Amino acid sequence: MKEDLSGPYRGYGFGALDAFDGYVSYRLLDEQALANEIAEMKEIIDKTAPDLVITQDLGLGMILWMTYFFPEEGWAELHRRRSLAMLDRMWVEDGYFCREPSLREMRFAFTDYGVSIGLQAADAMLERVERLNAYFEQYRSGDEYDRAAITHVMACNSHFPGRLIRAGQAAARAP
Repeated sequence: MKEDLSGPYRGYGFGALDAFDGYVSYRLLDEQALANEIAEMKEIIDKTAPDLVITQDLGLGMILWMTYFFPEEGWAELHRRRSLAMLDRMWVEDGYFCREPSLREMRFAFTDYGVSIGLQAADAMLERVERLNAYFEQYRSGDEYDRAAITHVMACNSHFPGRLIRAGQAAARAP
């Protein structure tokens, strides 16, 4: 979806990550009580994961963060590899990840902060996380995102991932 939820983002289907999000959330909440829902989400993941190619910065950060919780599962291994490879292509040496590979000049602080969280969960590209944080401490887009709460909340999470990444587990879980 577009950032303001007014419609689909060009080139993306509705809810491509919903099954992954549901699966991870349900398993973390209560695997026994939500066993049926977990099985439904897993069935969708098994059907969609092999063909799903994510090229949007925030989607990459989100899926990378979700792979952190169950890294040994096939979908997680696949999307961790794919996400890191795509993000490597999307890195701009100024200190940010572009919106998608064809939009090298487009950047949003809040979406890059989401990428940062995913990278920290994967214990990958940590030098780029530092550079990204430094870049967006100075960069101003001049639009509503400079003042939007989401930008500042995501900045805090990028600098201090806290409970988003359990202390000491990112490195221990990374393959």
